[in-house]
Parts: sequence; C-alpha cells; structure tokens
Amino acid sequence: MNTSPTCRSCGAALVHTFADLGLSPVSNAFVKPEDAARGEMFYRLHVQVCAQCWLVQLADGGRAQSHFHDEYVYFSSFSTSWLAHAERYVATMIGRFALDATSRVMEIASNDGYLLQYFVQAKIACLGVEPTANTAAAARKIGVDTRELFFGRATAALLLAEKGPVDLLLGNNVLAHVPDMNDFVGAMPLMLKPDGVVTLEFPHLLKLIAENQFDTLYHEHYSYLSLTALMPVFERAGLRLFDVEHLPTHGGSLRIYACRHGACHVDTGNVGTCLEQERAAGLTRLDTYAAFGDQVRETKRALLSFLIAAKREGCRIAAYGAPAKGNTLLNYCGISTDFIDFAADMNPVKQGRLLPGSRIPVVAPEQILLSKPDYLLILPWNIKDEVMEQMQAIRAWGGKFVIPVPQVDIIA
Repeated sequence: MNTSPTCRSCGAALVHTFADLGLSPVSNAFVKPEDAARGEMFYRLHVQVCAQCWLVQLADGGRAQSHFHDEYVYFSSFSTSWLAHAERYVATMIGRFALDATSRVMEIASNDGYLLQYFVQAKIACLGVEPTANTAAAARKIGVDTRELFFGRATAALLLAEKGPVDLLLGNNVLAHVPDMNDFVGAMPLMLKPDGVVTLEFPHLLKLIAENQFDTLYHEHYSYLSLTALMPVFERAGLRLFDVEHLPTHGGSLRIYACRHGACHVDTGNVGTCLEQERAAGLTRLDTYAAFGDQVRETKRALLSFLIAAKREGCRIAAYGAPAKGNTLLNYCGISTDFIDFAADMNPVKQGRLLPGSRIPVVAPEQILLSKPDYLLILPWNIKDEVMEQMQAIRAWGGKFVIPVPQVDIIA
C-alpha cells in the first residue's frame, strides 16, 4: 500500500523537504505540574513543499481536534498590539465596504472575541465560529455571539440555514491551521451575499523564508502560505481574489480579499504585483526551498553558542512569553532549564504549567522583576517592541533583551 504523503491542496505526491526539525511535542500541549513525571508524545516536525502547486505543508499534522479543544491555551486578547490591530481592521472594513446596522459579519476562529467586540460596539450584527470551548466562553462573556464549530462545507450549510448570508466573512491566522483547505475555502462562498467579501490574514511564506522564521513551523500549522499556492485553492472554490495587502503582523503577513466571480469588487492590481514578487523571490523554484534548512541549522548553532557562553559567565537567563513558536525554538535547539530559569507569560491559563518538551516553568511576568535575570529571551519576537516597552524595567539592573530570530540580537 502506498503511504506517501500527498499535497493537501492539489493531491500531488510530496517528495521535497523544506525543513526537518526532528521530533517535537505538540506546541500548545502545556504540562500540568502533577504530570511532570509523566512522558510526552513527540511527533516528527517535517515540512515539505509541493512541486506542483508550491504549497508548503506538514506531511502529517495530526487531527485538528488534538490541537483545538476545551483547554486551548491561546487567548488573542492578551496582546495589546493585536487588539489595536483588530480595532483598526474593523474601522477599515466598516469604511471600505459601507457596513452598518443592516450588515452581517462572521469570523472564523474568533477565539475570545478579541476582534468581533469592536463590531458589537459599532452595533453591527456578528457571529463568531470558534471550536475551542474555553475561548468561546470568554467571547460570550464580553457579548460576542459564538458557535463552537469547526468551519467547513457541512457546518456552513447549518450556519447559513440558521443565520443567513453575510456581508463580511473573515479569518485571521486560521487558514494555516486547517487540515482540509479545500473544504474550508470551498465553504466560504456558501456564506456570502452576492457582493459579500472574504478577508483572510496569514503569515507570508516569503517573509518566513527571507527572515528565517523557522520557529513558526509547528504542528498546529498544517500549511505555510504564499499567494501563489493559494490561487488555485480559491479558483476551485469559485472565489476571485481582488486585492491583497502586506501587513507587519506576525513577522510579515498578507491580508487577502476575495468575492464571488460575479461580485462588484474591482481588481486593484495588487494580486498580480504580489504574485510577481513571489516569483522574483524564488517561490516557484525548488532550490529556494532546499536552501532554507541550512539557515535554520545556523540559527540553532548561534543561539546555543550565546547561551553556553552566557551561562559559563554565571549569567541568569529567563524567557518572556510562552507562544507556540517559542516551543518549536526551544525543542529544536534542545534548550531546557539548564539554560532558561523560567518563562513569564501574561496569560493565566499558561501560568503554573510547564512548557512542552523543555519543561521550563511558566510564571507571571512579575517574577522577572523579582528574579532580575541578566538576559530576557523574547520568544514572541513578532511583538518584541511591545515586550521591551512592558519590561523596560530590566534595564535598571543592566538586564538585556535577546531576540532569537532572524538572528541572535542582544539589545541593552
């Protein structure tokens, strides 16, 4: 029997490696203290590229239910910069598409209501679709109507019958988390009014490669997205891309705009420009993907060299944040409590637990001020400016920040 992996977009055989980070635990499977003596499951973190449609993807990411469940630890509202981004998005969409009290909005993977709360404040009817019960409950507490579902053709049919079509269907940082991309995107036109719009945001593969963001590779992310790879997915779904924007979020993201083929929205020309940028950057050549592994290995060596030297000098090192990307970094590099004393995170759901694999304890940020580490390793480097502003007090005792990606950078 042929068990070779196939592309989750076009079905072609996957034979080319993009990055192989060895074995790693599920990045958001935080360990409870009472389970500290128990073992963990580690899975291969092997990312491949399809030579037919250029979709970069995990050969096997496991079932979505193993990542998104009732004890999900990621709450979007704990980042003030992300909240500000969401509020700007809502204001922009209301203005650009003339949304008002007669309009309807739906967000896929709405998490704790971080974004839809601003539509609620604008008195625009909205619905969140979120599979994790604890974040959905948090959303309802702030007045955001939320259904606990995975989005696809079957659930879209239910939602359409129940709630009717929408003017705006959005999804921020969800497309990469979807195992069946064709079912997910194929469900979108079912939810749209004739001139309805879909917007999706996701980290841009071009930036991931250019800036060595290998720690964004983890089991929750089934795919790593370029516009080139997404064009045939949307064409199969009967959707037309009419605009794309470049965003600074998550190390560099795209926001794409789609509609039905007969909708009124005019092509801005940005889609063609972005496709040409990707072609010029080599995203339609196999050698571009093959070269990525070399820079990943060099980053590992550089970070370990810094940590070893710092510990030999007697320095104390703590980490700020407990993001999924941080767990990829720590596990790939083999970094545990022999280097890092603790990781401080604002999310109380993570506090008191241990990071998967590395078993570094997660504490409240106040512990940084009590322990006075010499170095603070910022694991969510995509919000490093926000973190350095919050933790600027470490400079009082000579503490320094360490940014691990795209290369090791020490900031006094």
